[in-house]
Amino acid sequence: MFSSQDKLFMERAIELAKESFDDGEVPVGAVIVQNEKIIGEGKNKVIFENDVTSHAEINAIRAASKKIKNYRLNDCSMYVTLEPCHMCAKAAVDARISSVIFAASEPKTGSIISIDNFFDKKELNHNPAYQHGLLKDESSKLLKDFFRLRR
Repeated sequence: MFSSQDKLFMERAIELAKESFDDGEVPVGAVIVQNEKIIGEGKNKVIFENDVTSHAEINAIRAASKKIKNYRLNDCSMYVTLEPCHMCAKAAVDARISSVIFAASEPKTGSIISIDNFFDKKELNHNPAYQHGLLKDESSKLLKDFFRLRR
């Protein structure tokens, strides 16, 4: 189901999530890949930037778009450690990202399989493919550890 390349890209996303953890942010990391190369990386910076939109996925999309000098990320894949929320899912749609691979599901705000099936909506002008579960235990543990320390 997942290739060794997929695993390497998700491992990088987990490294970014660990950086978020160390920064006191919810530990989520994301990478954008085109032609088997990472062209954008992002981690949560909501607190640091005082910006509710500064999710890992949005930051990775911004970085990738700047790198290739195009707001369209055709033929790109996003690897993210947590199921995207609606804001991030819509950004992936608008950027024309081809596929989204996420590690852990998000039962409270996840828009792909948990509280909605956003990418499956026929009304959208673009429907990214998606897969989930790659390194979900590692991602889930990081999130659980983070919130355990907060309580």
